[in-house]
Amino acid sequence: MRDVCVVGIGSTKYGKSDLSARELMASAAQGAIADAGIDPDRIASGIFGNAFGVAEKQGHLGPLIMTALGLDTKPATVVETACASGGTAFHHGYREVAGGFSDAVLIGGVERVSMLDTLTATTYFAYGSDFTYEGGTGCSFPGLYATMARSYFQRYGATEQDLANVAIKNHENALHNPLAHLQKRITMEDVMGSMKVADPLKLYDACPFSDGAAAAILCDEKTAREFTDTPIFVEASARAGSIAALHDRPDLTSLPGAVLAGQTALQQAKLTVDQIDFFEVHDCFTIAEVAASEDLGLFKKGTGAKAATDGLTRIGSKRPINPSGGLKAKGHPVGATGAGQVVEVVKQLRGEAGGRQVENARRGLTHNVGATGGTVVVNILSRRS
Repeated sequence: MRDVCVVGIGSTKYGKSDLSARELMASAAQGAIADAGIDPDRIASGIFGNAFGVAEKQGHLGPLIMTALGLDTKPATVVETACASGGTAFHHGYREVAGGFSDAVLIGGVERVSMLDTLTATTYFAYGSDFTYEGGTGCSFPGLYATMARSYFQRYGATEQDLANVAIKNHENALHNPLAHLQKRITMEDVMGSMKVADPLKLYDACPFSDGAAAAILCDEKTAREFTDTPIFVEASARAGSIAALHDRPDLTSLPGAVLAGQTALQQAKLTVDQIDFFEVHDCFTIAEVAASEDLGLFKKGTGAKAATDGLTRIGSKRPINPSGGLKAKGHPVGATGAGQVVEVVKQLRGEAGGRQVENARRGLTHNVGATGGTVVVNILSRRS
């Protein structure tokens, strides 16, 4: 296994876009190529996350992206693991380079759903569940995560106000992120007064549907040193799963795949969670950030919600979570989200995050979830010099 480095990153702004998925992905990829300073011909392949190509009646997106980049003879793969598609693309790119099959790989993710009406978009999202028993019976993802939140409240005594503090913090972070979908400060009154989506979750507990794309260039260390003296190293990349249907799990307050993927990644990197400086986690709903903070070992079980209320997850604290604004405020272009987390971590490790910069950041972790944890990808990146 070779050391793998990130040498270039690129991202579009998240939000509503008039560009097609291929145009969004090509834009992000061009940014990553330019950032790396690499000759595009040296890229051996492209691996892209995308969940809803059907929204644009496009089932073979990879070659369209490579053609748009002038790399039409290079192989392209599109992976679909629901909301973890971007993280899975990164994971497979990591394996391709680490295994010696390629010296330079373009990875990324893209989604465009803003042209869909809310009912259609919500229906497409529901296809990521166990549709026979969940989406097909009327249980949407807000409903599934609301079930997790209610179970958490009953077991640990957390409150809706605790979850509101997660949303408030992430919106504050996104104010300093020019790529964020929602650049709007919110208050406790805003969150608590917003409409109920699925009790106890409200509008401001949920992430927005976003369009967008993100990309990265992965190389082996020898190749990376041709382009930079300070590459960002991928210390670990791990995937795991959970029982697909929420109702079959013994514990509704935890994602087994997140626990396993997190433990595996830390073992790969030979690190403890205390040695990670900040975390980009999959907060599709505020309860998801709380669950992630406990599943990854940042806080003891049942204390993650209070930790958010006590300010322990803010920038400047010991456990900064989602300095980008997270899915909650940065946005959630489904297939791009995991790749976008990597982009944020690289920016932080380079010291390029501006007003949301985590001081002296040397190691960052990404946590990307598909559905309610059927797929989970955890990556750890570092700046070694």
